Amino acid sequence: MKFILPLVLSSAAAFSPRQGFAPSKTSVLDAVPGSKGTGEGWIDASSPVNTEASLRKTLEKSLEGSDFKKRLSLLGSTGSIGTQTLEIVDACPDNFVVDALSAGNNAKLMAEQVMKYKPKVASLATPEAADELKKLLKDAGCADMPNIVHGEDGILEAATVSTADTVVTGIVGAAGLKPTIEAIKLKKDIALANKETLISGGPVINPLVEEYGVNMLPADSEHSAIFQCLQGVPPGGLRRVILTASGGAFRDMSKDELFRMCQEEPRVIQAKATTHPNWDMGAKITLDSATMMNKGLEVIEAHYLFGASYDDIDIVIHPQSIVHSMIETQDTSCIAQLGWADMRLPLVYSVSWPHRLKMPYKPLDLAELSQLTFKAPDTEKYPCIRLAYEAGKTGGTMTAVLNAANEAANEMFREDVGLGFLDIPKLIEGAMEAHKDDLKTSDIVLDDILSCDTWAREYVARMTEKVKTEPLLL
Repeated sequence: MKFILPLVLSSAAAFSPRQGFAPSKTSVLDAVPGSKGTGEGWIDASSPVNTEASLRKTLEKSLEGSDFKKRLSLLGSTGSIGTQTLEIVDACPDNFVVDALSAGNNAKLMAEQVMKYKPKVASLATPEAADELKKLLKDAGCADMPNIVHGEDGILEAATVSTADTVVTGIVGAAGLKPTIEAIKLKKDIALANKETLISGGPVINPLVEEYGVNMLPADSEHSAIFQCLQGVPPGGLRRVILTASGGAFRDMSKDELFRMCQEEPRVIQAKATTHPNWDMGAKITLDSATMMNKGLEVIEAHYLFGASYDDIDIVIHPQSIVHSMIETQDTSCIAQLGWADMRLPLVYSVSWPHRLKMPYKPLDLAELSQLTFKAPDTEKYPCIRLAYEAGKTGGTMTAVLNAANEAANEMFREDVGLGFLDIPKLIEGAMEAHKDDLKTSDIVLDDILSCDTWAREYVARMTEKVKTEPLLL
């Protein structure tokens, strides 16, 4: 595979490399995203779609009725995914039991959750946080004390608790890979809210899902929408996946205006890049939305979840965030899933699939919306989209490098170390270019993914240190 020059755009100064970034003779940006409809490059889906077996499984589970009961292990219980999942448990207490909780260091909120949901296992990140939890529970007179654990082993214990049948992976980053793998090996279904599981670990995860026969159920908005649209579509019926994107903080700016402001008003850009126009999300995801790397990562995730080739996955900007994504079938019919911008909707389907539970949410009112608009993304304005497509088409360990380099660059930008907004794709491209000689595309194991993740973060940190000593060019 050939890589040509770093990002070539109409504003050369905006993307010209700083000193310390050696221009390569080739670039990772030689792929043009978009659907060709050729059917080449498709793989087996990790979610239960596209096969006769998945159709039969969906029908059998649907006919069981809505009086089912699922036992959940919730990883990341104090974050936004975790707290919203627990709201679903509150709304449907007859359908869900919480057997395990894991979180970071928020011992106070964890103590409240333990008192309310009475899990068998409660895990926190550090021994200090675990000790604090024990004290808080003792002081509160906890009658059903869980097994309190901590660290990586604690997350694994929560993910593999014997009584749970579904693991909700709401933790961020590569920390979600090992517990997901161990849960799959125990034949637990995965309500997938951790992007890294498939973006970085797809080459490892997908074969395990097939081997152990588990259900990989998407819990984020776009992939849940596609999954819902695919219910009842026969094998071979899917032609194209269409991911919708809000467009992020800069959707109403022209490319030229964005590049000019990056050069003349970098502080304004920095503030705007961390504020989302539609969704109330964490800082990292909000910035990913501004660069549209979030959508590029979702393209990779869609490839592994639904099996579509990268040439058959498209992106369209939809500012209202009402159509959460679409599919096109072989007869060119388009099926879309609509709803308010509420993360609980995809979460509830991931833990209740294939059932439809009655929820106390505001119904969608199309008359209130009045209009829905769509437009194609500008891949010069958003070079991260093309980087993601190229990493996906390269395959193997390249997607792990893309993801880790993006996380590191994203964090450095938010920490205000002197990075410009347009340095983010440059750092990612540099990491991808530097990795091409060590690229591995077959016989990939978890250690390969984790080592690439560590290497890419270290690469970005080194290059960022060099950038910090150089004058800003933007």
